[in-house]
Amino acid sequence: MEKGKKIDIGFIGAGTVGKALAVRLSGKGYPVVAVSSRTEASAQRLAQAVSGCGVYDDGQAVADVAELVFVTTPDDVIAPVVAGLNWHAGQSVVHCSGAASTDILEPARGFGAHVGAFHPLQTFASVSHAIENIPGSTFAIEAEEPLFSILKQMASALDGDWVRLGAGDKVLYHAAAVFACNYLYTLVKLATDMWQVFGVSTPEATKALLPLLRGTVNNLENVGLPGCLTGPIARGDLGTIRSHLDALEMKVPQLVSIYRELGLNTIPIALAKGKIDKERAGELELLLKEGLS
Repeated sequence: MEKGKKIDIGFIGAGTVGKALAVRLSGKGYPVVAVSSRTEASAQRLAQAVSGCGVYDDGQAVADVAELVFVTTPDDVIAPVVAGLNWHAGQSVVHCSGAASTDILEPARGFGAHVGAFHPLQTFASVSHAIENIPGSTFAIEAEEPLFSILKQMASALDGDWVRLGAGDKVLYHAAAVFACNYLYTLVKLATDMWQVFGVSTPEATKALLPLLRGTVNNLENVGLPGCLTGPIARGDLGTIRSHLDALEMKVPQLVSIYRELGLNTIPIALAKGKIDKERAGELELLLKEGLS
C-alpha cells in the first residue's frame, strides 16, 4: 500500500458490528468498496449506509476486490467462511471476534495473506447504538506488521484507543469484558428482583437505580480503583453486613452465597483504598465465609 493511501475495505457479513464499522470507517475516509452477507437485504442495508459500496453475491467476490477484508460473521462461522475462500498474497483478512485468536484465519495465512483481529471493546444493543458507541472505544488488536500499524491507525481514526493482545490472551480478555458488561446487567437484575420483595416493579426499580449506576461509573472514571469504592466493606461496617446477610437469608436466600462471594472479592479493594486495616479485613473475611462450602 502506498504511503498515505487508504486501503480498499470489504465486509463479509453485514450484522451489527460489520455495519457500524463500515459506517464509521467510511466516515473517516476509508473506502468501503464491497459487502456480501448471508441475506442480500442485510448487505443492501450496509451498502445504502456507505457511499461507494457495492453488494456482491458471495464472499469470494468481496475477497477478489478488497485489499482488507473484515469477516464480521457470527463467531462460529468465521473459520469455515475463511477456509472456503481463495485469498492472495499481501491481502489482509481481519475478524472482529472478542474471544477467538487469529488462528482461525490460518487458511488465509496459507495463501500469503496478513491476518489480524480487531475487536471493539463495547456493547452493541443495536446497529444505531453500535454506530453511536464505537467512537472512544478501545480496540483489541492481534496482528503482525504491516497489518498491525494499519489497524492501529484505524483505531485512532475512530477516536479510540487500542491494546495489543497475543493469541493466548483473547479468551481471558473476552471473559473480563463479560464480567464488566454482561454480568453488570445480571447484578442489576438481581437488585431489581430484591425491590420486588417490597412491592416495587422491575421498571420502577431500574429507574430508581440508574442514577446510582451513573454515579458509580462516574466515580470509576474520575476517581478510579481503589479510591472509588464506597459502601459497608469499604468502611469495614460489620454490623451492616450482618444485617444484610440476615435479611437476604430471610427474604431471598438464593442470593446469600452471591453476596458473600462478591463481598470477599471486594475486601482487597477496600484494603487497597486504605480505609480498613488487615485486622478488620480478616474480620470481614470470617463473616463472609460463614456458610460457604
